[in-house]
Amino acid sequence: MYTAMKEMTAEKGYPIIALCDIAHVAKSAYYKWLGHLKRKHEFENEAIAAKIEDIHMGHPEKGHRQVRDDLSRDHEIDVSDKRILHLMRILGIQSTIKFKSQGCTKSASSPEHVAENILDRNFYAGLPNEKWLTDVTEFKYVLNNETRKLYLSAILDLCDRRIVSFVIRDHNDNKIVFDTFDSAVSANPEAHPLFHSDRGFHSIPTEYSIGSLRTLG
Repeated sequence: MYTAMKEMTAEKGYPIIALCDIAHVAKSAYYKWLGHLKRKHEFENEAIAAKIEDIHMGHPEKGHRQVRDDLSRDHEIDVSDKRILHLMRILGIQSTIKFKSQGCTKSASSPEHVAENILDRNFYAGLPNEKWLTDVTEFKYVLNNETRKLYLSAILDLCDRRIVSFVIRDHNDNKIVFDTFDSAVSANPEAHPLFHSDRGFHSIPTEYSIGSLRTLG
């Protein structure tokens, strides 16, 4: 009952005095419960923070999501990403590895051809194989104290967000993109989608197509 009152006050703005009258409880009893709840939450945060520090000491490369996974798997502590991130910020803890928020493709310095942007940010597709998007994303990981890289090239169908094809390699070059494209076409020989990339330096050329696939660079 107290939990419901607290949520109604926070979400709907109902006054506690009125809710106490409706529930036939003393206002002092509610605030006593609320104070106990806050103290319990603080104790939990202190215990979680100690575990976070232990994990960070052993694995400084881990971010808040990996720390959350370790807490759940090794310590049976199931809390949200947001709470872990909040505690890590209070502790001044952050991963020693920084991940790029965008793909690792770079704009070509002297492109021979820049395809027209037919998609023009219209990301709606009513049918499968109507519009495909592609990009290459870089991932970093630590092995034997050495930072290494992996590259994921993927093609996504805008209709249902399925991954049409993907390739993972330790080198970022044209071949990873061409192989991803070939795999998608082989698996969907009857497809004729609009094919959009980010116009990076290893995007598929406009004339590279099988059937009537069109690429936008």
